[in-house]
Amino acid sequence: MDVFLMIRRKKLTIFIDAKDTTTVLELKKIIEGILKVPPRNQRLHSRENNIMEDEKQLQDYGLTSNTAKVQNPATVGLTVRDENGEFEPLELTPYSAPPDLPDVMKSQEINGQEQSS
Repeated sequence: MDVFLMIRRKKLTIFIDAKDTTTVLELKKIIEGILKVPPRNQRLHSRENNIMEDEKQLQDYGLTSNTAKVQNPATVGLTVRDENGEFEPLELTPYSAPPDLPDVMKSQEINGQEQSS
């Protein structure tokens, strides 16, 4: 079954679909094709912030078609090895919220009913 993932690193977000039987190493190879970072220099983190092991399948981490849908993809963290040979700390920059609507654009509601001016 298809699993929909949102791979996040700092301000970067990559959307990927895979099978629940895809191994973590296979997922890293897909990411390598996009970011040009070899799998040995990638570390993937599950929702519980556990480091995902290369030989395990996505379903071993609870990533199935029931938990990772196209409308609500599962988030997987990505860290990359730096030039010192150490992996960077996991950092997922929060998405910004849209600004508030100007007052003139807000509907005038009273008791759930829109009022005409």
